[in-house]
Amino acid sequence: MSAVAEAAVVGRPLIEVRGLRVDYGIGPDAVHAVVDADLTLLSGQVLGLAGESGSGKSTLAHAMTRLLRPPGIITGGEVRYHRPRGQPVDLLAAGEEDMRAVRWSQISVVLQSAMHALNPVLPVGVQLTDVLRAHVPGMDRAARRARAASLLDMVGIPAGRLDSYPHQLSGGMRQRVMIAMALALEPQIVIMDEPTTALDVVTQREILEELMELRERLGFAVLFITHDLSLLVEIADSIAVMYAGRLVEQATAEALYQAPRHPYTLGLLHSFPALHGPRKQMTGIPGSPPDLRALPDGCVFHPRCPYVMDRCVTQSPPLLVGAGRRVAACWLHDGTGPVPAELAKAEPGGSQAGAPAAAGAGRKQS
Repeated sequence: MSAVAEAAVVGRPLIEVRGLRVDYGIGPDAVHAVVDADLTLLSGQVLGLAGESGSGKSTLAHAMTRLLRPPGIITGGEVRYHRPRGQPVDLLAAGEEDMRAVRWSQISVVLQSAMHALNPVLPVGVQLTDVLRAHVPGMDRAARRARAASLLDMVGIPAGRLDSYPHQLSGGMRQRVMIAMALALEPQIVIMDEPTTALDVVTQREILEELMELRERLGFAVLFITHDLSLLVEIADSIAVMYAGRLVEQATAEALYQAPRHPYTLGLLHSFPALHGPRKQMTGIPGSPPDLRALPDGCVFHPRCPYVMDRCVTQSPPLLVGAGRRVAACWLHDGTGPVPAELAKAEPGGSQAGAPAAAGAGRKQS
């Protein structure tokens, strides 16, 4: 039985991120790009990470996998990876040899703008077999070639394209090659950072459908990072929303879509049009994301929030636990006052999500 098959018991924690903090630079001028992030990726599921550009999504993913480049510095927290066998390991404390054994074979990454990451002077078949040669030293040349052909076929590319150079492939095909490379060693976890950026919507749809089919067949879990919340609503099991380096809401995809709790999430949902029904004016979110070098006091979202209160200007809200263990960092849900109707809709399944949350509750995982 493969490691993926052993890990495919849906609901088992694979990666637990606790209190992760990432800075760019040191000293008083350091930019706090990720602040006290808590996430849990469960086996067999898709966890979406959403937010505007610059919110810290990619930084969080790079820190989790120790791919963060200078001047990025991990200043706190832990990233606990639960291996198929043996004790959990903190990836932030692991040595380089341990990380080399984990990357690609158990945790793989499809980086942002991945379709431009292929070496332009090597055929794609050579680049696929390089992965196998590095991580499966006992595999002979013929077996590596056969496995590379199988990987291309798995993502919908004819095996005859093994000898093609990247410039001979379309953008969508290059993206598929990168996904095939990420799946070459049957990892438990695939982290996808904006994997369909710069592709047309038809190609995006084709790649995402293939990706979800592969996930069902192979059983790997996915951390899917994108600014497109409407996309995550379709493909994710649960969603975490990031703003200015902070996680501001976490919930199941259905609950977050039908009953958002944070004004920022509500604004993101109102930023894309419905496919059916009458035309409506898109409202979006006024203003721009804050400069991380000069964040506002209190709630970092308050300068753009239509529901801002005096308290929001001076006090930063914790992640307050609401119904169904979902969380939102917003003073509207601390139980001390009325909640606007659009942020107090009933949870899917009939429970009243607008019920007061526990005031002052500590940070918990949704």
